[in-house]
Amino acid sequence: MLETFIKHDIVIPLFIAFAIVAISGVPIIRLLQRLKARQTVREDGPDSHKVKTGTPTMGGILILAGIVGAAVFFINDYPRVIPIILTMLGFGIIGFLDDYIKVSKKRSLGLRAWHKITAQLLVTAVFAFYLTYILEVSLAMRLPFTDGKVLDFGVMNIPILFLVTIAVINAANLTDGLDGLLGSVTLMVAVFFVVAALLLEAGIAPLAAATVGALLGYLLYNSYPARVMMGDTGSFALGGFIVASAYLTQLQLFIPIIGLVYVLEALSVVIQVGYFKMSGGKRVFKMAPLHHHFELCGWKETKIVAVFLIATALLCILGLTGLSKW
Repeated sequence: MLETFIKHDIVIPLFIAFAIVAISGVPIIRLLQRLKARQTVREDGPDSHKVKTGTPTMGGILILAGIVGAAVFFINDYPRVIPIILTMLGFGIIGFLDDYIKVSKKRSLGLRAWHKITAQLLVTAVFAFYLTYILEVSLAMRLPFTDGKVLDFGVMNIPILFLVTIAVINAANLTDGLDGLLGSVTLMVAVFFVVAALLLEAGIAPLAAATVGALLGYLLYNSYPARVMMGDTGSFALGGFIVASAYLTQLQLFIPIIGLVYVLEALSVVIQVGYFKMSGGKRVFKMAPLHHHFELCGWKETKIVAVFLIATALLCILGLTGLSKW
Protein backbone atom coordinates (compact mmCIF):
# COMPACT_ATOMS: atom_id res chain seq x y z
CA MET A 1 0.00 0.00 0.00
CA LEU A 2 2.84 2.40 0.88
CA GLU A 3 4.55 1.66 -2.44
CA THR A 4 1.34 2.47 -4.32
CA PHE A 5 0.93 5.70 -2.34
CA ILE A 6 4.48 6.81 -3.06
CA LYS A 7 4.12 5.92 -6.74
CA HIS A 8 0.90 7.82 -7.31
CA ASP A 9 1.09 10.64 -4.76
CA ILE A 10 4.83 11.37 -4.72
CA VAL A 11 6.46 10.21 -7.94
CA ILE A 12 3.68 11.30 -10.31
CA PRO A 13 3.37 14.95 -9.11
CA LEU A 14 7.17 15.18 -9.02
CA PHE A 15 7.52 14.08 -12.63
CA ILE A 16 4.55 16.16 -13.83
CA ALA A 17 6.03 19.32 -12.30
CA PHE A 18 9.47 18.51 -13.67
CA ALA A 19 8.09 17.91 -17.17
CA ILE A 20 6.09 21.15 -17.16
CA VAL A 21 9.12 23.23 -16.21
CA ALA A 22 11.63 21.37 -18.38
CA ILE A 23 9.44 21.50 -21.50
CA SER A 24 8.16 25.06 -21.08
CA GLY A 25 11.53 26.47 -20.03
CA VAL A 26 12.91 27.29 -23.48
CA PRO A 27 9.77 28.99 -24.88
CA ILE A 28 9.20 30.93 -21.66
CA ILE A 29 12.81 32.16 -21.61
CA ARG A 30 12.49 33.23 -25.24
CA LEU A 31 9.25 35.04 -24.41
CA LEU A 32 10.92 36.84 -21.50
CA GLN A 33 13.75 37.87 -23.84
CA ARG A 34 11.28 39.25 -26.40
CA LEU A 35 9.46 41.15 -23.67
CA LYS A 36 12.85 42.48 -22.50
CA ALA A 37 12.23 41.18 -18.99
CA ARG A 38 15.90 41.35 -18.14
CA GLN A 39 17.88 41.39 -14.93
CA THR A 40 19.18 44.71 -13.62
CA VAL A 41 22.14 44.05 -11.33
CA ARG A 42 22.64 46.09 -8.14
CA GLU A 43 25.25 48.79 -8.59
CA ASP A 44 26.64 48.05 -5.11
CA GLY A 45 26.96 44.32 -5.83
CA PRO A 46 30.13 42.40 -6.75
CA ASP A 47 31.75 43.50 -10.02
CA SER A 48 31.66 39.89 -11.24
CA HIS A 49 27.86 40.09 -11.34
CA LYS A 50 27.79 42.78 -14.00
CA VAL A 51 27.92 40.07 -16.67
CA LYS A 52 24.49 38.92 -15.42
CA THR A 53 22.90 42.15 -16.59
CA GLY A 54 20.44 41.35 -19.35
CA THR A 55 19.75 37.78 -18.23
CA PRO A 56 15.98 37.10 -18.42
CA THR A 57 14.29 37.37 -15.04
CA MET A 58 10.85 36.52 -13.58
CA GLY A 59 11.68 32.83 -14.09
CA GLY A 60 9.75 32.08 -10.92
CA ILE A 61 6.76 31.85 -13.26
CA LEU A 62 8.20 28.51 -14.38
CA ILE A 63 8.36 27.18 -10.82
CA LEU A 64 4.80 28.25 -10.04
CA ALA A 65 3.51 26.81 -13.32
CA GLY A 66 5.11 23.45 -12.56
CA ILE A 67 3.76 23.24 -9.02
CA VAL A 68 0.24 24.45 -9.78
CA GLY A 69 0.09 22.38 -12.97
CA ALA A 70 0.89 19.24 -10.98
CA ALA A 71 -1.40 20.23 -8.10
CA VAL A 72 -4.59 20.10 -10.18
CA PHE A 73 -4.25 16.30 -10.34
CA PHE A 74 -4.35 15.71 -6.57
CA ILE A 75 -5.79 18.85 -4.96
CA ASN A 76 -9.24 17.28 -4.45
CA ASP A 77 -7.77 14.41 -2.45
CA TYR A 78 -5.43 16.66 -0.47
CA PRO A 79 -7.29 19.83 0.62
CA ARG A 80 -4.50 20.72 3.07
CA VAL A 81 -2.29 21.74 0.15
CA ILE A 82 -4.68 24.58 -0.78
CA PRO A 83 -3.30 27.14 1.72
CA ILE A 84 0.24 26.34 0.56
CA ILE A 85 -0.71 26.95 -3.07
CA LEU A 86 -2.59 30.15 -2.20
CA THR A 87 0.33 31.41 -0.12
CA MET A 88 2.84 30.66 -2.88
CA LEU A 89 0.65 32.37 -5.47
CA GLY A 90 -0.01 35.35 -3.21
CA PHE A 91 3.64 36.00 -2.48
CA GLY A 92 4.53 35.13 -6.08
CA ILE A 93 2.20 37.87 -7.32
CA ILE A 94 3.85 40.39 -5.00
CA GLY A 95 7.23 39.30 -6.35
CA PHE A 96 5.92 39.54 -9.92
CA LEU A 97 4.82 43.15 -9.37
CA ASP A 98 8.20 43.92 -7.82
CA ASP A 99 9.99 42.35 -10.80
CA TYR A 100 7.72 44.11 -13.30
CA ILE A 101 8.56 47.52 -11.87
CA LYS A 102 12.28 46.70 -11.97
CA VAL A 103 12.02 45.57 -15.58
CA SER A 104 9.81 48.41 -16.79
CA LYS A 105 11.81 51.09 -14.97
CA LYS A 106 15.15 49.37 -15.71
CA ARG A 107 16.33 49.65 -12.12
CA SER A 108 17.33 47.24 -9.34
CA LEU A 109 14.65 48.47 -6.92
CA GLY A 110 10.99 47.61 -7.46
CA LEU A 111 8.09 48.13 -5.05
CA ARG A 112 8.58 50.59 -2.24
CA ALA A 113 9.43 48.87 1.03
CA TRP A 114 6.18 49.79 2.76
CA HIS A 115 4.13 48.65 -0.25
CA LYS A 116 5.93 45.33 -0.21
CA ILE A 117 5.53 44.76 3.54
CA THR A 118 1.86 45.77 3.46
CA ALA A 119 1.15 43.31 0.65
CA GLN A 120 3.06 40.56 2.47
CA LEU A 121 1.03 41.18 5.63
CA LEU A 122 -2.22 40.88 3.65
CA VAL A 123 -1.20 37.54 2.15
CA THR A 124 -0.10 36.35 5.58
CA ALA A 125 -3.49 37.35 7.01
CA VAL A 126 -5.27 35.22 4.39
CA PHE A 127 -2.96 32.31 5.20
CA ALA A 128 -3.59 32.68 8.95
CA PHE A 129 -7.38 32.85 8.39
CA TYR A 130 -7.35 29.73 6.22
CA LEU A 131 -5.32 27.77 8.77
CA THR A 132 -7.29 28.74 11.85
CA TYR A 133 -10.87 29.07 10.60
CA ILE A 134 -11.14 26.77 7.56
CA LEU A 135 -8.72 23.93 8.23
CA GLU A 136 -8.64 24.54 12.01
CA VAL A 137 -4.96 23.60 12.11
CA SER A 138 -3.21 23.86 15.44
CA LEU A 139 -0.54 26.55 15.51
CA ALA A 140 1.36 24.75 18.27
CA MET A 141 4.94 23.92 17.31
CA ARG A 142 6.62 20.53 17.52
CA LEU A 143 9.77 20.66 19.60
CA PRO A 144 12.75 19.12 17.78
CA PHE A 145 14.38 16.07 19.36
CA THR A 146 11.59 15.48 21.88
CA ASP A 147 9.09 12.67 22.18
CA GLY A 148 6.22 14.48 20.44
CA LYS A 149 6.20 17.51 22.75
CA VAL A 150 4.81 20.79 21.42
CA LEU A 151 5.19 24.45 22.29
CA ASP A 152 1.96 26.46 22.31
CA PHE A 153 1.98 30.24 22.80
CA GLY A 154 -1.80 30.53 22.87
CA VAL A 155 -3.03 33.96 21.78
CA MET A 156 0.51 34.85 20.69
CA ASN A 157 0.50 32.17 18.00
CA ILE A 158 -1.00 34.53 15.41
CA PRO A 159 1.52 37.38 15.92
CA ILE A 160 4.29 34.78 15.83
CA LEU A 161 2.88 33.41 12.56
CA PHE A 162 3.07 36.89 11.01
CA LEU A 163 6.62 37.39 12.29
CA VAL A 164 7.81 33.98 11.07
CA THR A 165 6.17 34.35 7.67
CA ILE A 166 7.58 37.80 6.89
CA ALA A 167 11.01 36.75 8.15
CA VAL A 168 11.12 33.57 6.04
CA ILE A 169 9.85 35.30 2.88
CA ASN A 170 12.50 37.98 3.03
CA ALA A 171 15.27 35.60 4.12
CA ALA A 172 14.56 33.44 1.06
CA ASN A 173 14.64 36.56 -1.09
CA LEU A 174 18.08 37.52 0.28
CA THR A 175 19.38 34.02 -0.45
CA ASP A 176 18.57 34.40 -4.15
CA GLY A 177 21.85 36.03 -5.18
CA LEU A 178 23.84 33.38 -7.06
CA ASP A 179 23.05 31.12 -9.99
CA GLY A 180 21.24 28.07 -8.63
CA LEU A 181 21.67 28.98 -4.95
CA LEU A 182 18.09 29.44 -3.73
CA GLY A 183 16.80 26.72 -6.07
CA SER A 184 19.34 24.17 -4.83
CA VAL A 185 18.94 24.94 -1.14
CA THR A 186 15.15 24.95 -1.34
CA LEU A 187 15.23 21.68 -3.29
CA MET A 188 16.76 20.01 -0.23
CA VAL A 189 14.21 21.67 2.06
CA ALA A 190 11.38 20.46 -0.19
CA VAL A 191 12.75 16.89 0.00
CA PHE A 192 12.73 17.25 3.78
CA PHE A 193 9.06 18.24 3.72
CA VAL A 194 8.20 15.29 1.46
CA VAL A 195 9.68 12.84 3.98
CA ALA A 196 8.36 14.74 7.02
CA ALA A 197 4.85 14.92 5.57
CA LEU A 198 4.88 11.16 4.95
CA LEU A 199 6.12 10.39 8.45
CA LEU A 200 3.63 12.75 10.10
CA GLU A 201 0.76 11.96 7.71
CA ALA A 202 0.32 15.70 7.22
CA GLY A 203 -1.44 15.50 3.86
CA ILE A 204 0.93 17.79 1.93
CA ALA A 205 3.47 15.31 0.55
CA PRO A 206 2.26 15.56 -3.08
CA LEU A 207 2.64 19.34 -3.08
CA ALA A 208 6.14 19.09 -1.60
CA ALA A 209 6.99 16.45 -4.21
CA ALA A 210 5.71 18.75 -6.97
CA THR A 211 7.98 21.48 -5.60
CA VAL A 212 10.94 19.09 -5.79
CA GLY A 213 10.10 18.32 -9.41
CA ALA A 214 9.59 21.96 -10.35
CA LEU A 215 12.93 22.97 -8.82
CA LEU A 216 14.76 20.12 -10.55
CA GLY A 217 13.33 21.33 -13.85
CA TYR A 218 14.12 24.95 -13.05
CA LEU A 219 17.75 24.18 -12.20
CA LEU A 220 18.21 22.95 -15.77
CA TYR A 221 18.05 26.63 -16.72
CA ASN A 222 19.20 28.38 -13.55
CA SER A 223 22.38 26.50 -12.66
CA TYR A 224 25.63 28.30 -13.47
CA PRO A 225 25.75 30.03 -15.89
CA ALA A 226 22.07 30.85 -15.50
CA ARG A 227 19.90 31.29 -18.58
CA VAL A 228 17.12 32.74 -16.45
CA MET A 229 16.75 34.26 -12.97
CA MET A 230 13.76 33.47 -10.77
CA GLY A 231 13.46 37.07 -9.56
CA ASP A 232 11.28 38.02 -6.61
CA THR A 233 8.45 36.12 -8.34
CA GLY A 234 10.25 32.90 -7.50
CA SER A 235 12.01 33.77 -4.26
CA PHE A 236 8.84 35.09 -2.59
CA ALA A 237 6.85 32.07 -3.80
CA LEU A 238 9.45 29.64 -2.46
CA GLY A 239 9.50 31.50 0.84
CA GLY A 240 5.74 31.00 0.94
CA PHE A 241 6.19 27.29 0.31
CA ILE A 242 8.67 26.95 3.17
CA VAL A 243 6.64 28.74 5.82
CA ALA A 244 3.27 27.28 4.76
CA SER A 245 4.67 23.73 4.69
CA ALA A 246 6.20 24.26 8.12
CA TYR A 247 2.87 25.36 9.60
CA LEU A 248 0.90 22.54 7.96
CA THR A 249 3.30 20.03 9.55
CA GLN A 250 3.76 22.01 12.80
CA LEU A 251 7.50 22.14 12.10
CA GLN A 252 7.99 25.89 12.52
CA LEU A 253 10.83 25.33 14.99
CA PHE A 254 12.61 23.16 12.44
CA ILE A 255 13.05 26.10 10.04
CA PRO A 256 16.23 27.36 11.78
CA ILE A 257 17.66 23.83 11.41
CA ILE A 258 16.78 22.90 7.83
CA GLY A 259 16.83 26.53 6.71
CA LEU A 260 20.01 27.62 8.47
CA VAL A 261 21.31 29.01 5.17
CA TYR A 262 18.32 31.38 4.94
CA VAL A 263 18.82 32.39 8.57
CA LEU A 264 22.52 33.14 8.14
CA GLU A 265 21.90 35.09 4.93
CA ALA A 266 19.34 37.30 6.68
CA LEU A 267 21.41 37.69 9.85
CA SER A 268 24.46 38.74 7.84
CA VAL A 269 22.47 41.65 6.42
CA VAL A 270 21.10 42.67 9.83
CA ILE A 271 24.57 42.49 11.41
CA GLN A 272 26.21 44.33 8.53
CA VAL A 273 23.71 47.20 8.49
CA GLY A 274 23.54 47.48 12.28
CA TYR A 275 27.30 47.46 12.78
CA PHE A 276 27.82 49.88 9.88
CA LYS A 277 25.51 52.42 11.53
CA MET A 278 26.86 51.94 15.07
CA SER A 279 30.53 52.01 14.08
CA GLY A 280 30.30 54.92 11.71
CA GLY A 281 31.02 53.03 8.51
CA LYS A 282 32.86 49.84 9.52
CA ARG A 283 31.80 46.41 8.25
CA VAL A 284 31.77 42.89 9.69
CA PHE A 285 31.56 41.18 6.29
CA LYS A 286 33.20 42.18 3.04
CA MET A 287 29.69 42.35 1.62
CA ALA A 288 26.24 41.13 2.63
CA PRO A 289 24.30 38.86 2.19
CA LEU A 290 26.70 36.14 3.26
CA HIS A 291 27.18 34.55 -0.17
CA HIS A 292 28.67 37.83 -1.44
CA HIS A 293 31.18 37.78 1.43
CA PHE A 294 32.46 34.40 0.27
CA GLU A 295 32.59 35.67 -3.33
CA LEU A 296 34.83 38.53 -2.28
CA CYS A 297 36.96 36.04 -0.34
CA GLY A 298 37.74 34.40 -3.68
CA TRP A 299 35.20 31.57 -3.76
CA LYS A 300 33.60 30.85 -7.13
CA GLU A 301 29.82 30.85 -7.43
CA THR A 302 29.73 27.11 -8.07
CA LYS A 303 31.74 26.39 -4.92
CA ILE A 304 29.49 28.56 -2.74
CA VAL A 305 26.35 26.90 -4.12
CA ALA A 306 27.84 23.44 -3.62
CA VAL A 307 28.87 24.16 -0.01
CA PHE A 308 25.50 25.70 0.90
CA LEU A 309 23.70 22.80 -0.81
CA ILE A 310 25.71 20.13 1.01
CA ALA A 311 25.27 21.95 4.33
CA THR A 312 21.50 22.13 3.81
CA ALA A 313 21.32 18.44 2.87
CA LEU A 314 23.09 17.51 6.10
CA LEU A 315 20.90 19.86 8.14
CA CYS A 316 17.76 18.33 6.60
CA ILE A 317 18.97 14.88 7.62
CA LEU A 318 19.55 16.26 11.11
CA GLY A 319 16.05 17.73 11.04
CA LEU A 320 14.52 14.38 10.14
CA THR A 321 16.19 12.78 13.14
CA GLY A 322 14.48 15.38 15.29
CA LEU A 323 10.98 14.30 14.28
CA SER A 324 9.04 12.61 17.08
CA LYS A 325 7.79 9.82 14.81
CA TRP A 326 11.19 9.00 13.26
